[in-house]
Amino acid sequence: MSKCADNGKAPRALIIIPAYNEEESIEQTVRGVAKAGYDYVVINDGSTDRTYEICIKNDFNVLNLPQNLGIGGAVQAGHKYAQAHGYEIDIQLDGDGQHDPTYLDALVSEIQNGADLAIGSRFLEKTDGFQSTLLRRVGITWLSIWLRILAHKHITDPTSGFRACGPRAIDLFCRSYPIDYPEPDSIATALRSGLKVKEIPVTMRERQGGSSSIGGLSSIYYMVKVTLAIWIACMTRHSD
Repeated sequence: MSKCADNGKAPRALIIIPAYNEEESIEQTVRGVAKAGYDYVVINDGSTDRTYEICIKNDFNVLNLPQNLGIGGAVQAGHKYAQAHGYEIDIQLDGDGQHDPTYLDALVSEIQNGADLAIGSRFLEKTDGFQSTLLRRVGITWLSIWLRILAHKHITDPTSGFRACGPRAIDLFCRSYPIDYPEPDSIATALRSGLKVKEIPVTMRERQGGSSSIGGLSSIYYMVKVTLAIWIACMTRHSD
């Protein structure tokens, strides 16, 4: 059952858990979401390890993609699932164990208070949680500055994948969502489309298993690709 207020009028919320080769963390992640009282769907993004097997063994609600689509494709599949099943809010919570389910209520509340896209930020307030490597923090700062210049919006944690979407954002992202490294690009797209984007402070944890797809030369590709994508999205908005 979806978590809802006692008056029964709270919108239905779904947790989207994209997972690619997360056999070390997926069970703990799903059980944390279930304990918080939310509906969920695991999007198994063509994993080659035991992720899907673990989901089936534990009778988790899982959507199995026959091939790896990348994080953007997996998350968009989750948005489409949420829309098709009548959910008014969906929240991305990654399968690697970094995101703390205790913040789910706060993200939902931000949507209920008028935001279309609510982002959990590691940097909005000083915390003792995991704040990524120095190199990545430099990249995050650059993307934050770039968004402020082009989209006129200060986002402290543009790469955060811990995000909640209301009906307008769900509809937008069902129609169009970046394929790879989607978080900063999708923020620019949301702002271009006139959506209200807000942040809330969260504490994140280190990965509970697996490895990041961004490292070495891929980090250079990431920065160039995302910087250009933000510029294109914002220029498109100005020319509408």
